[in-house]
Amino acid sequence: MATTTATIELPAPADRVWQLIGGFGSLPDWLPYIPTSEASEGGRVRTLTNEDGGVIVERLEAFDDAARTYSYSILQAPFPVTGYLSTIAVHAGKDPAGARVEWSGTFTPDGIGEAEATGLFRGIYADGLAALKQSLTG
Repeated sequence: MATTTATIELPAPADRVWQLIGGFGSLPDWLPYIPTSEASEGGRVRTLTNEDGGVIVERLEAFDDAARTYSYSILQAPFPVTGYLSTIAVHAGKDPAGARVEWSGTFTPDGIGEAEATGLFRGIYADGLAALKQSLTG
């Protein structure tokens, strides 16, 4: 099983960051790559459509509002991995007025090497966190 993590420090309070990204259906609010998110199964499943028209279906596995974290698995996606589980967490930052966001995932590469799979998701997470910073700071 492979794992990767991306982290970013943001110049916004953790509660404000969580308010923006903490909803399971909120990706279109801060991630331009995902313009559409449709909820099903009472909000536990989201069907995402990326800007290229690709579909990704994810299931909410754990949610902790007080700890500002949620975890999700992939049910359907064009990614060459199986057993995918990811967590997004918002923590207090090094600067008391800031926040640190960590996006991590574990998965088993399927048809590609571990380094390639890890690089793919590290890039997705890093690009997503950069988009989050842009959403917060304009």
